[in-house]
Amino acid sequence: MQSKSFVLSAMRGDKGGQLTILALLAAVIFVPLANTMLPSGHPLHVETFTISLMGKYLSYAMLALALDLVWGYLGILSLGHGAFFAIGGYAMGMYLMRQIGDRGVYGDPILPDFMVFLDWKELPWFWMGFDQFWFAMLMVVLVPGVLAYIFGHLAFRSRVSGVYLSIMTQALTYALMLAFFRNEMGFGGNNGLTDFKDILGFSLQSDATKIGLFICTGIALIISYVVCRMVVTSRLGRVALAIRDTESRTRFMGYDVDGIKLGVFVLSAVIAGIAGALYVPQVGIINPGEFAPLNSIEVVVWVALGGRATLFGAIVGALIINYAKSWFTVEFPEVWLFALGGLFVLSTMYFPKGVIGFVNQQVDGVRKRSANKSAKSKEATA
Repeated sequence: MQSKSFVLSAMRGDKGGQLTILALLAAVIFVPLANTMLPSGHPLHVETFTISLMGKYLSYAMLALALDLVWGYLGILSLGHGAFFAIGGYAMGMYLMRQIGDRGVYGDPILPDFMVFLDWKELPWFWMGFDQFWFAMLMVVLVPGVLAYIFGHLAFRSRVSGVYLSIMTQALTYALMLAFFRNEMGFGGNNGLTDFKDILGFSLQSDATKIGLFICTGIALIISYVVCRMVVTSRLGRVALAIRDTESRTRFMGYDVDGIKLGVFVLSAVIAGIAGALYVPQVGIINPGEFAPLNSIEVVVWVALGGRATLFGAIVGALIINYAKSWFTVEFPEVWLFALGGLFVLSTMYFPKGVIGFVNQQVDGVRKRSANKSAKSKEATA
């Protein structure tokens, strides 16, 4: 009962978050129904391809949510969150590769095709256990979390902050990208991991499996949002805001600033890793390109456009930009990068608090004008 009341108190007053969760629940319920219950010619029918695309968008929204937790509430501008996303994706990809068995091109029951092609004689030790789903899911959480803990411990204890910390996070993801491109690392090199067959015995080509993955991603996003909301509305979250605004004063008051930053940073990395694990089976591939620093910078644009330090704004920004990206790459593929840069410049100049902040300002303005009008009318009648 206490945990339930804590969740309710965390969501109380968060109208934007409540609407976001309701929208996600509606999508999780009605989108699959529109796919299975309505014929393909119906105007409300949702194609299976569209469901997979929406599932990818929701996994991106989880990544944006993870970044907003550290950037919006701790002031840590991470330009390397794509690394945690990619590592979670690789952990899932390794499980999916082990499920192929002798159905690969070379028919080896143990070694993935790329290892047979590179003349590997035995499975590397770090691939052991990935034939078990529970072990792979443990690694999805553990590896990004441990990496974030090591990096954060070294950075925060050294009092690295600001632009220097941002550069270090970008250097981390760039170094990982270069490492994963190497064939001898044992992760598929330039081609990465692909040609997945099934997950938990269900074919990834099946419409039912794709719908199930979409539902799981939507539920995971809702749970992640509630967890983040519980953190930011707790005493820990209030201290985190104090660290963001006046770190030196908060440290002087006796708070364990480094420990708080480290804990929130690790939680954010874990959420990003889970998002990557949900992303991979829906797109069917994971390669070193996911580590590219440009991907992490793009996540910053999502959060900035949606509204930093709102949580649900990060979700909205990720969904808007990725939908726009899909539309632009079909209609105007040669100008997409310019459009993305223009969105960031416009949001910085005219929407410094993001779309959500702009909407809130307009609503507040309407309320103030209506209040002034009612006050003037009362004075006139008096």
